[in-house]
Amino acid sequence: MATRKPGATARPAGGGTKSKDKGTRGGRPEASATTTGARQGSRPSGGRGNGRPSPAGTAAPVKAAAAEAQPAAPPLWFQLTTWILSLGGLAVSIYLTIAHFNTSVTLACPATSTVNCEKVTTSPQSYAFGIPVAVLGLAFYVFLAVVNSPWAWRITWPPLRWARVGSMVVGIVFVLYLIYAELFSIGAICLWCTSVHVITFALFVLIVFGAAAGYGAAKAPKRA
Repeated sequence: MATRKPGATARPAGGGTKSKDKGTRGGRPEASATTTGARQGSRPSGGRGNGRPSPAGTAAPVKAAAAEAQPAAPPLWFQLTTWILSLGGLAVSIYLTIAHFNTSVTLACPATSTVNCEKVTTSPQSYAFGIPVAVLGLAFYVFLAVVNSPWAWRITWPPLRWARVGSMVVGIVFVLYLIYAELFSIGAICLWCTSVHVITFALFVLIVFGAAAGYGAAKAPKRA
């Protein structure tokens, strides 16, 4: 039996001294798979790898803010109702103005003790500030026919919105004065004038309701 010399070391059976560890390259350890995966996982998923967010991530908040800043347009039925009422009041005002200046035009209205259009339209109360009430009504409804049109309702200019509301407040006060004059000063009622009063009251209710609902005003974007 062969004996080992003192100081000799055992060599591995599978290879010589030239074999190197598979886990090293030139004595340096290879980067492990877990380390590489950790580096890849440290990057933000929604970015470009440089710490800045992708523009696509900010598109949704920008679109939402732009949508909230759109004007609060009233419903179509509201726009058409206010416009048709304004045109109706304008037509009656034109008719009353023509009848006031043209004596050959007779108002289609019965003449009784209670209903008498001619008595009302020729009374001293048919003038206000030295101007015929029919002319004032004509100018009033020309303005309303413009500001209550569907195109004007899409404008969010604040002075236009407040002029619309203010004109209706002045209009309804003047209507109350005319009703008082017919009942207590003249003692007769004009059917054509009453139709204008009813239209003015209906528009007053609608315009005030629209102002309370924010129609015609731009919505401010919500703060995060």
